[in-house]
Amino acid sequence: MGKIGKRFQGKVAIVTASTQGIGFGIAERLGLEGASVVISSRKQINVDEAVEKLKAKGIEVYGLVFHVSNPQQRKNLIEKTIQKYGKIDVVVSNAAANPSVDSILETKESVLDKLWEINVKSSILVLQEAAPYLKKGSSVILISSIAGYQPESSMAMYGVTKTALLGLTKALAAEMAPNTRVNCVAPGFVPTHFAAFITTSADVRKAIEDKTLLNRLGTTEDMAAATAFLASDDASYITGETLVVAGGIPSRL
Repeated sequence: MGKIGKRFQGKVAIVTASTQGIGFGIAERLGLEGASVVISSRKQINVDEAVEKLKAKGIEVYGLVFHVSNPQQRKNLIEKTIQKYGKIDVVVSNAAANPSVDSILETKESVLDKLWEINVKSSILVLQEAAPYLKKGSSVILISSIAGYQPESSMAMYGVTKTALLGLTKALAAEMAPNTRVNCVAPGFVPTHFAAFITTSADVRKAIEDKTLLNRLGTTEDMAAATAFLASDDASYITGETLVVAGGIPSRL
C-alpha cells in the first residue's frame, strides 16, 4: 500500500457487511483516510471485534448489528448514523450472499429469492433510507464482481445478480445526479472467508492466478484502494461507471 492520504477528513461513511473481508478492508481504508466509519454485520460479536480492530488503528468507528433483509435494522442503520454524526457522505453497499453452487435451472425458488433480495434489492432499500441525507458531493459505491461479466457455472446465479448491479449503477447514477455520484467496483478473485473456495485447493488457486495477467489473487487492500478512489473527490467527474479490479481477467472491451 502506498502512502495513504486524508481524502475523507470530516466525512462520514457507511459500509455494509464490513466486519471482515472486502467490506472490512474498505472500512479500514476510508477510516485511515480520515472518515468516521459506520460498520455493520449480522452478528454482534463480529461487530464488536471489528470495531476493536479499527479503533486500535486510530479510526473513528461506530458499529451496528444490521441484517440487510430486516426493514427495522435498515432504518436503524441510517437513523443511528445521523444521530451520531449528523450526516452521511459515502455509502458502500457490500452485502452479498452466495448460498448455492447449483446450476440456474436447478436452483430452488427460495434460493433465487435470497440471492435477489440480498445481492440486489437490499442495496436499493438501504439507499432509499439513506437518500434523503445524501447532499451535494456525496458518493455511493456498489460492490459487484468479475462474475457479473462472465458468470461461472458454479456461481452462475450469483453472477447474474452481480450483473444486475452494473445496470443498477447506471440507473442510480442518472437518478441521483448531480448531487450524488454512483459508481461500482467489480472485484476479481480475493481470498476471503466469503470466497473460501479459492484457498481451499492449491489447484483452484493456481488456475485462478493463471487467468490473471498479474499472476496473483487480489487483496482486500486492492479492492479498498479502488473503492476509496471512486468515493473520493479525486473521482469527482466519474459517475455511473464500474471499475474492474481483477488483475487483468477479461471483462469487456
